Order: sequence, then structure tokens, then C-alpha cells
Amino acid sequence: MVISGKEGYISFLFEHKSYPDKAIAIQLLKYMAEIWETKMKKEEVSELPIVIPLVVYHGESKWRFPLHLGGFLNGFEEMPQHVKEYLPNFHYLLYDLSDYSDEEIKGNAQLRIMLKLLRDVATKSTEEFLRSFYEASHALLEIEDKQKGIEFFEITLRYVFNAVRDLTKKDMEQIARQIETTFPEGSEVAMTLADILREEGMQEGLEKGRQEGASQALAKTALQLLTEKFGALPEDLRENIRQADLATLETILQNIFKYQSLDEVKKFFKH
Repeated sequence: MVISGKEGYISFLFEHKSYPDKAIAIQLLKYMAEIWETKMKKEEVSELPIVIPLVVYHGESKWRFPLHLGGFLNGFEEMPQHVKEYLPNFHYLLYDLSDYSDEEIKGNAQLRIMLKLLRDVATKSTEEFLRSFYEASHALLEIEDKQKGIEFFEITLRYVFNAVRDLTKKDMEQIARQIETTFPEGSEVAMTLADILREEGMQEGLEKGRQEGASQALAKTALQLLTEKFGALPEDLRENIRQADLATLETILQNIFKYQSLDEVKKFFKH
């Protein structure tokens, strides 16, 4: 794009938060500095790219922290302008999903479904959340590639299973019945997960499902995002990601937009 009469580009830095984080501005500044440092060292650029930071938030309480770095500095607002000129300051965009209605959430089917679930998981009762899930699942019919639709539905359902702490066997069976009418292609997946609860007992089944569901969902997400960024992944790396524990997968995803090469991902699996 053209910026001030010259060719250039703008980078968007996305950070996801499920709770208000008072260190967010420092965290964003660190990420921005790492992006710029990488550009200078690896690409030897003479000018740094514009980086616009955005925070996507879906916590239970309202975001209560300043939307600029200066707001965290002691006495910053009262300082004279000639002093402020020597201090770092930037604003970040905050997208609080709780403020968005269904009509205001745009994008493709996958994006709309996930944003709606993230919006409602911390603020609604189990019954209300499942109702939102059923309504959002209608968008699955928009996905032309049915196999991708099924895979995305499995990820979504595992997220629901992991995120809703008081989910019961009855709830899982209701999900299976509902999905059979709204998204028939996913009914087998729903029934399989419902069977986990029936066969292994309520508490044991829930705990196992949460642990395995979270890891598998994060692994699939990591594989998808890394493939979109770097192209086809080596099979040994794909297998390492599939077998990775929850903590490793969370770390990989937290830094997904900062990686410049697959070597930065492979370091997590060197022994």
C-alpha cells in the first residue's frame, strides 16, 4: 500500500485475552520491539514497518485498564508536553466481544462461530451458552468443503466440552441430538464425544475429555495456522505438534504471529 507517498505495508499485532491484564501495554510493546528487531537483523531494512496492536477480549468483567502505554506511567497525563516527548507511548485497539451483537460479528462461518462462542462462554449460563452454540452451528452449512466443516466442528465441540465446566451428560446428549438436525455431517463426532461421558463415568469422562479435547483442539489450530503461514509442514514436525502437551501448544500459539521460520517452532521439540 502507499503510505505518505511511498510503498509500504502495515502489520497488525493481535493479542487475545480472557481476563483483564494490567501488563498488556508492556506485553504489546515487547512484541512490537521483537518484530522490529527481527526486521532489522534478518532483513536489514532501513525503515521499520508500521505495527498496529489490537487486543481481542472476552472476559467476565469489563476491561478496566488504560488503552495507551502512557496511562500506565506515573503522572503521565499531568506531565508537560515537552517531557512527554521523551517517553514511549502508543495506543492499542480493544475489541471487547461482549459489546458485539450477532449482527455486528462479521466474517466467514468459522470466524463468526468462534467469535460468538468466545463472547458468550464467560458471560452466559450453560443453558444460554449452549443455545448460542446451536444458533452459531447453523453457519457450518456455509462451509463448502464438508470435510473441513466436520474438522472445524470437532475443534469447536472440543472447545465447548473443555470450556463449559458444569457440562453434564444430558447436555452432551442434547448437543448430539441438536447437531443431527442442524449439521448432520457432524452428528457422528458429537455422538462419539457423548459416548465418552456414558462409558467412562461422569467425572472421569469430563476430566479426560477436557484434557484431551483442549490438547487436540490446540494442536489442530497450531497445524492449521503454521501451514497457512509456512506452507506444507514436515511430517515429523506435524507429529510432534500432535503429541505435544497443553503447555507447549499454548506457548506455540501465543507466539504464532512472531515466528519467522519453522526453526523457531522446532526448538520446542529438541531434546
